[in-house]
Amino acid sequence: MSRYLVALRRAQRPQNLLDQLPPTFLLPLRQHLSTVNTTTTTNDPAPPPNAYTATHPTQIPNYPIAPNEPSLAQSSPRAARHRHPQLSRSSPLPPPTNPLSSSLELLTNLAAQPPHYINAHIYARPYLLTEGDMLRLPFHMPKAPPGTVLRLNRASMLGSREFTFRGDPWIDDRFFRCKALVVNVESEPMRVIEKTKRRNRKVKKVKSKLRYTILRITELKVLPEGSEGSEQEEQID
Repeated sequence: MSRYLVALRRAQRPQNLLDQLPPTFLLPLRQHLSTVNTTTTTNDPAPPPNAYTATHPTQIPNYPIAPNEPSLAQSSPRAARHRHPQLSRSSPLPPPTNPLSSSLELLTNLAAQPPHYINAHIYARPYLLTEGDMLRLPFHMPKAPPGTVLRLNRASMLGSREFTFRGDPWIDDRFFRCKALVVNVESEPMRVIEKTKRRNRKVKKVKSKLRYTILRITELKVLPEGSEGSEQEEQID
């Protein structure tokens, strides 16, 4: 009985799905449905993709470029910024100038414009000094009692209001003279430091009283001609 019902339903099912659609005049205008199948057949074979190019080869025109006309890469500022430098043998580099002559000229102008300042190094510590400054060193110099004259011969910069002379890394000590006088030796107040350890009731007391050397810059001159250093002062780095 079930097979009969299945066969009956298959016989009643329409073969074409288009038969289930309503008439075309009842459909909305936007759908534009049509039940007519239109097919176009052409007997001519499709031409190959390169048939036109084979029969009509393309010719690229060669426009002449003026010799003095700048190219697009040279005219645009962005391309000129990223353009690599080109070196040619026809335009050699200018001969290097004498660094000693330029340094002497700068030192002459520097010497004619006082007051001067110097960036002196004492035991690898830089100090920016001028003539008449008081310098308190963060350490004590036991071999330099008060009244000793020291010559500071290690400097990295020497200048005035408008000129600055830098060393590479140090300036030759023949081109300047910087003297310092040991004025006094100061000491800080006594400090008592208590040191303890864990799980130990003992307390250790340590006394500390540091001393510092006081300097005064007595002379600072620029020597463009150089000096032989005939003075017999003690020199420190």
